[in-house]
Amino acid sequence: MSEALPAAMRMRSKVCLVTGGGSGIGRATALRMASEGAEAILVAGRREAEIEATADSCRALGTEAIACQTDITREDEVARLVATAVARCGRLDVAFNNAGFQERRAPLEEQGTDIYDSVFDTNVRALFLCLRHQLPVMLAQGRGSIVVNASVSGMRNPNPGFSLYSASKAAAISLTRSAAMENAPRGIRINAIAPGRVVTDMMLRAGVGDVATVSAGLPLRRMGSPEEVAEAVVWLSSDASSYVVGHVLAADGGFLAS
Repeated sequence: MSEALPAAMRMRSKVCLVTGGGSGIGRATALRMASEGAEAILVAGRREAEIEATADSCRALGTEAIACQTDITREDEVARLVATAVARCGRLDVAFNNAGFQERRAPLEEQGTDIYDSVFDTNVRALFLCLRHQLPVMLAQGRGSIVVNASVSGMRNPNPGFSLYSASKAAAISLTRSAAMENAPRGIRINAIAPGRVVTDMMLRAGVGDVATVSAGLPLRRMGSPEEVAEAVVWLSSDASSYVVGHVLAADGGFLAS
């Protein structure tokens, strides 16, 4: 991994929301947003201790941070989360819809309907709920930027045994592009980040495989870090990418090109 780039203050004065902010890519992105001058960050997630820890780290960087325990598969909790942003900060400039769920590796015929529901409720339905409640706030402002955490698995399934995850991320990409086309004329930019093999707790729990073996099959001969993906998310979120709409940016170490 390369050293972290110096802060460019791309989030200066912005109110940001990060779902799944307690760990992995979400936590790394919240911290990068804080280091780049975000006015406030709402850190959302199910696990209270983790989101509080992320919020504390953001505060240490000089940013107001609000830990919001949220189950994004529940519409009432998503509505409350967005309402908290407006009530506490007066607006919502950036949303990173990051929270996701990946089943444990198994052939499709061994996956139960309960697993299907968990994957699609988190990766598709919850994304719809977040967009449904974030967009009215941003439309009323006449501006806003939304980034969706998709995956290269939604573009090309890199591993057998994750059929549900791959299908859900393909749906998330399609939803992102459709929402982007609807809302670009109204001043809202929506894009997606598609990480490749990145070392996170979710990836390790899912049983992706031996890290060394996976790394050897990538053009860069290594897996990525959450911090590297966060750099791309912040760029997509910021005004630096002001002419980028409906794009899926692969932060994948060259996987899709290989």
